[in-house]
Amino acid sequence: MTSTLARFSLVFYAPPAAVEACKAAIFRAGAGRYPNYTECCWSSIGTGQFRPGDAANPHIGKPGALEQTPEVRVEAVCVGEQVARDAVAALKAYVEADP
Repeated sequence: MTSTLARFSLVFYAPPAAVEACKAAIFRAGAGRYPNYTECCWSSIGTGQFRPGDAANPHIGKPGALEQTPEVRVEAVCVGEQVARDAVAALKAYVEADP
């Protein structure tokens, strides 16, 4: 009997300066692997937009002011629930370590 692992898509956005480190973190956790391939993902460059609320303390921009910033959207497959959990944990650890 063959067992088939579930596939999950991990999608995240990162500033251009941080995207390579974020990808490295998820790849170390096992994301982006297909048979005979590793570090597979899709990246697309875009512009993120947000308006912080009056009570916000934004890292970028000012409360009440519309902000636009370059971002990279990254998509990678995770084969198996544990790989997906590990990749998300690795990404969270990277984001929390970088103020």
